[in-house]
Amino acid sequence: MAGPISSLGRAETAQALASPAAWKPSAISTGLLGWLRTHLFYSWFSTLVTIGLAYLTLKAATGILDWALLNAVWTVPHDATGAQTQVCRNTSGACWAVVGEKHRYILFGTYPFEEQWRPALCIVIFISLYFLSGWRRFWNKTLPFIWIAGIVAVGTIMWGGVFGLSYVPQERWGGLVITLILATFGLAFAFPFAILVALGRRSEMPAIKWLCIGYVELIRGVPLISLLFMASVMLPLFLPEGVSLDKLLRAQIAVTLFAGAYLAEVVRGGLQSLPKGQYEAADALGLGYWRKIYLIVLPQALTTVIPPLVNTFIGFFKDTSLVLIVGIFDFLATSKTAVLEPAWQGFSIEVYVFCGMVYFCFCFAMSRYSQRLEVRLRREHASG
Repeated sequence: MAGPISSLGRAETAQALASPAAWKPSAISTGLLGWLRTHLFYSWFSTLVTIGLAYLTLKAATGILDWALLNAVWTVPHDATGAQTQVCRNTSGACWAVVGEKHRYILFGTYPFEEQWRPALCIVIFISLYFLSGWRRFWNKTLPFIWIAGIVAVGTIMWGGVFGLSYVPQERWGGLVITLILATFGLAFAFPFAILVALGRRSEMPAIKWLCIGYVELIRGVPLISLLFMASVMLPLFLPEGVSLDKLLRAQIAVTLFAGAYLAEVVRGGLQSLPKGQYEAADALGLGYWRKIYLIVLPQALTTVIPPLVNTFIGFFKDTSLVLIVGIFDFLATSKTAVLEPAWQGFSIEVYVFCGMVYFCFCFAMSRYSQRLEVRLRREHASG
């Protein structure tokens, strides 16, 4: 009797294991509970670390919320300048009133008060150019002309002297528009220059190759501050008599050369990562050198190095704050000097937080767009 019973039991067990319900995962191993168990509470040590970090995060978030919102001061009276900020000094929260009081100077510097709509319009033009450049519908021959029109519009609006606009010298410019001018024009000129330098480093002509190597190694071997000093102090000595360059233009040349050297190395890395077969296939098609580079090599090489390229862009965008040492007041510089007034001293943290949020918005937008662009280009390359 034991044999038939054992056989029957084995048959029922096999049938039970073969059913889909037997292999269905339990609720505790799937969904949110499964994720928490796998990533946060899979051992006693992981559980302790998770609880400790959760406590510290909650405590920090509560303190920041209390300082930034619950106990914050948003406005102050404007009648008595001496006692104007007393409300802020009597509270433990942030004094965001300093941003509301000084936002014009932070954003526009010493640009004439009644004309500050002009740098504000230029900021809108720059953001519009960024948006149109990221829209693939405009990736055609019209985009360079759009940029040329935007650059001319920015120069006309900022300087004035035409179309009924009063002339404003460059010494009165400052704030966010200076940061956007330096970063935008610097990258716009540095990127194509970097491509030429990267191609020159891989050239078979020794003169061009060693000239490009010397430029890259020299620029990367010195800090940006030294280049700004050279452009501000030494460059005018080499110009012909009677010829002078604007201080902003000299700084722009320095930051463009600096960015070009770093971008050239990133592009060269992309060129070296491309398989040799791509070059041979382009040669087999009978393409000339520049058509091969433009149609075959660069699209694949630049797609490969999008993350380091954007990382360099972001770093360069923030490095423009160093132009303060040559007397140009960019966004960070105006933020620093905005709280030098005795009535507002002691509230620099709020101004720096506001400045950091503006920088974060631009840098985060570049980062997110680059991630989307990288995924889209690789998907198209794989499907094509």
